[in-house]
Amino acid sequence: MSTQALILAAGRGERMRPLTDQHPKPLLPVQGKPLIVWHLESLARAGVTDVVINTAWLEEQFPATLGDGSTFGLCIRYSHEGARYGGALETAGGIATALPLLQDAPFWLVAGDVFMPGFEFPAADAQRFAASSALAHIYLVPNPPHNPRGDFGISDQGLARSQAKEQFTYSTLGLYRPALFKHTPPGQKAALAPLLRQAMQNGEVTAALYSGPWTDVGTPERLAELNTHR
Repeated sequence: MSTQALILAAGRGERMRPLTDQHPKPLLPVQGKPLIVWHLESLARAGVTDVVINTAWLEEQFPATLGDGSTFGLCIRYSHEGARYGGALETAGGIATALPLLQDAPFWLVAGDVFMPGFEFPAADAQRFAASSALAHIYLVPNPPHNPRGDFGISDQGLARSQAKEQFTYSTLGLYRPALFKHTPPGQKAALAPLLRQAMQNGEVTAALYSGPWTDVGTPERLAELNTHR
């Protein structure tokens, strides 16, 4: 199984202002603890031991809040894009830059600003992915109101499709191989979607539909709703 993970936490969170003027979005409290801690606790329960967090906006708050991960039974290391490059490098750029902190092996990837408390990073999925030839395995969710058209589809064979009759929303969570980013220069901005779409065309991305609770905590209203309806 995969024992390492990368949590994406570098974004500015413009739509969450003024809440994110003082704190990074993944450190905002959800039901009594920082949003990112829900991921950390789930990863630890799943047997993951090493976590890398990429940061940029107010990035000094992450080690100050989370430390080295020992509180959670993890080893946390940080890829500080703000200090090294002056700001966030987008998703693929951030991943490529953080790869030297990971082993050359499959890893879990998830955004630090999504709330999916029921997802337990199943070892069986990681083992199946490791035994496959796929470059990525992504989890899709039913389309929320703010993304009614969805992002990707799933074929009958379990392959992700960039265009399909029925589209779902990319949850930001998946299993990835470093090889997907071999042509992405570290330290430069780069988006993830084009890499995924190219790999999908080559039949190198599998997908699964996750129907558990999932929220993109992208607005103060969504955050308030999570903290009101527990």
